Amino acid sequence: MSLRMWASSTANALRIASGSKASLSPTFSISRCFSTVLDGLKYCSSHEWVKHEGSVATVGITDHAQHHLGEVVFVELPEAGGSISKGGSFGAVESVKATSDVNSPVSGEIVEVNTKLSESPGLINSSPYEEGWLIRVRPSSPSELDSLMGSKEYTKFCEEEDAAH
Repeated sequence: MSLRMWASSTANALRIASGSKASLSPTFSISRCFSTVLDGLKYCSSHEWVKHEGSVATVGITDHAQHHLGEVVFVELPEAGGSISKGGSFGAVESVKATSDVNSPVSGEIVEVNTKLSESPGLINSSPYEEGWLIRVRPSSPSELDSLMGSKEYTKFCEEEDAAH
């Protein structure tokens, strides 16, 4: 392996979010696979995250998921105004490797869709917790969020999942 390839590979592996954005908690933990897992979010075993603020919950896919997907080239999202059910698919993310369904961590009404992703689907790769969010939902049963994982549980889940593969 050339020195340049090694440096590029190492730089990619060590890519760590600064967490300095005001909209998310600045604290984070890093799993062994170097994916960023933010405190203050809830996580699904299908690798979606949710941040509940006031009457709205923002949903996206995790850094771990985007690492496994590779370069995202297309995102299929629903229209605002529709309803979704916890665990149900509401869209898809297509990468150079695969197409994956995106499942909702909470039931409710879709109040906003990230329209930037139609022009710039790579925002999911470069900023999965900030600019790469997918939808905003008004939860019909906010207590559904109680069954999701916190950052420590999700980090452990990802480490165990990666070790099994």
